[in-house]
Amino acid sequence: MARAPVVRIGTSGWRYPRWRGDFYPKGLAQRRELEYIGSRFSTVELNGSFSSLQRPESYRRWRAAVPDGFVFAVKGSRYVTHMLRLREVETALANFFASGVLALGPALGPFLWQLPEREEFDPAVLTEFFSLLPRSTTEALELARRHDDRMSGRTWLKIEGEQPLRHAFEPRSPSFGEAEDLLRQHGVAMTVADTAGQFPLFDSVTADFVYVRLHGAQELYTSGYSDAELDGWVARIRRWADDGRDVYVYFDNDALGHAPHDAVRLAQRVSAAGSP
Repeated sequence: MARAPVVRIGTSGWRYPRWRGDFYPKGLAQRRELEYIGSRFSTVELNGSFSSLQRPESYRRWRAAVPDGFVFAVKGSRYVTHMLRLREVETALANFFASGVLALGPALGPFLWQLPEREEFDPAVLTEFFSLLPRSTTEALELARRHDDRMSGRTWLKIEGEQPLRHAFEPRSPSFGEAEDLLRQHGVAMTVADTAGQFPLFDSVTADFVYVRLHGAQELYTSGYSDAELDGWVARIRRWADDGRDVYVYFDNDALGHAPHDAVRLAQRVSAAGSP
């Protein structure tokens, strides 16, 4: 029997001073913030991996802070996406996968690869990049073992079992409207990103799951979502789930602290609507 689709709703990151005493209860120790996230949501987007390579002990600590069944989406290294611009990235990807992400075990969810606006669609570059992405933990381990000497003494090179890996892609150039067929061929999800109109909102489904980032409908990173705007996303989520696809939704409108509250409101609406 086919598994029922799952809808997961959370936030992009969790360590924000503005949330303390607001979303987080007053007096909650900073070291317990992720634990609190795990009590309210079923997923969170891990952002530190974008800025720099993390260490295995960090991934192990994060995993220990959340309950069984919780899932981390992991943001891919900006060194790969912004500095190397997806070109000649095999060693950089090996270092990334060796840095500890596999220590998340069953809590490891999809990977997000976000491009800068200046990066335009190049089918040859994209095809080569997608061919390097591991599609299982076994493939990720094989890739991680090809890390370079910079990772000596700080690697995690083991897995707890075979599990599939998913990848989502968030470009910000309009030229990537031409990339949807290529993403479909490789089973990579085109991220549905709401950016208050600053960047394109690509909403074609290109994989067996849907990855959504809500950066703000009216003002990028700043505005909260109205009831009507959330209801519009509920309708989309129900449509995707009814089509048999898992859905991951992350709120990134964190500048004024709206993200966790909007995530709670959307999750309540999705539950009331009868979605998974």
